[in-house]
Amino acid sequence: MRLLNEMELEMVCGAEGVCTPENSGGNSYGGVVVTETVGDELINIYEGVVAAASHIIERVANALQ
Repeated sequence: MRLLNEMELEMVCGAEGVCTPENSGGNSYGGVVVTETVGDELINIYEGVVAAASHIIERVANALQ
């Protein structure tokens, strides 16, 4: 393994101690640049699905009464 030169270091996110979407160096995971929010977004999606399923079950139960 070789060491990165100065030009390559400038392209690495966090080389200057700061990592923002603007200077991410092209680091993207499936189009996601800011990965800190992925977990929160997955939780919100899950809670939305649970709420929708609960609503549907309630509507079906009320229709069968």
